[in-house]
Amino acid sequence: MSVETLIAEYGLPAIFLAAGIEGETAAVLAGLIAHRGTLPFPQVAVAVALGSFVADQIFFLCGRYFRDAGLVRHLSAKPFFARALAEFDKRPVLFTFGFRFVYGFRTVSPVAIGTTRLSVRRFLVINAVAAATWALLFVSAGYWFGHGIEALFGRLKSEHALLAGLAGAGSVALGFAVWMRHRWRKD
Repeated sequence: MSVETLIAEYGLPAIFLAAGIEGETAAVLAGLIAHRGTLPFPQVAVAVALGSFVADQIFFLCGRYFRDAGLVRHLSAKPFFARALAEFDKRPVLFTFGFRFVYGFRTVSPVAIGTTRLSVRRFLVINAVAAATWALLFVSAGYWFGHGIEALFGRLKSEHALLAGLAGAGSVALGFAVWMRHRWRKD
């Protein structure tokens, strides 16, 4: 069974799960998959947005209702947790919208926000808009990255394209992380 067959058969559920677990790398790879024509771009973007949305809702609800659970206690001990709360206190709506764009804050932030007074309904609305925005940006980046690979190397076999995509997505994610960390330290 080829990689494309596996993706065609399990693609959207796998993309949904990967976006919730991994984040940027999964979203960029999903865009590359859409570029290859294996799955349609709109469906890929929706799967990525929903995966991110559901994961962040779960983490928020863990922070809200399971503060004494091991996962929440473990995350609250991390330095990013206190920093997330401090940033949330300065600009609650902006931080709630933007945490997924800042490397290192993706998992800890919704848990931290869940421990605040922000209502579940308000988080749900902000999270939905942010997840859709984030998904469109990163899936589009992967899609356009696919154009770049094709321009450089021509149409590759699916396995080679996937490996090139993994390397490229990793490079994009690493570059984005380094840029965000540098930008964050300036603030």
